[in-house]
Amino acid sequence: MSARKSKAKGRRLQNLVRDRLREAVPNLEDDDIKSQTMGMTGEDIVLSPAAKKLIPYSFECKNVEKLNIWSALEQNSKNCKDRIPALVFTRNHTPTYVALPFEHLIELIKRYNIK
Repeated sequence: MSARKSKAKGRRLQNLVRDRLREAVPNLEDDDIKSQTMGMTGEDIVLSPAAKKLIPYSFECKNVEKLNIWSALEQNSKNCKDRIPALVFTRNHTPTYVALPFEHLIELIKRYNIK
């Protein structure tokens, strides 16, 4: 696959994540959640200070046929600073998944089950 097609594939996933986050938190402005320019370093989804108050995650997006998960997780962890790393990944003709730290998942499950 050419570098151009590969970047377009990655951009599609970043834009999907951006758009779904905007839908999930409709009280934010569109420019509070942006997709990073392809090829730039840092987080793939750029959050404003207002968005960071509501979304505690640092997103790394990978749309590749063969994912080196350990390398992607390391990249996500390096870019996340004080946020929770969230690796969003997919490949052609498959659902999109997210890898989160296990202990964070446990905390989400506990919160969900509080009655």
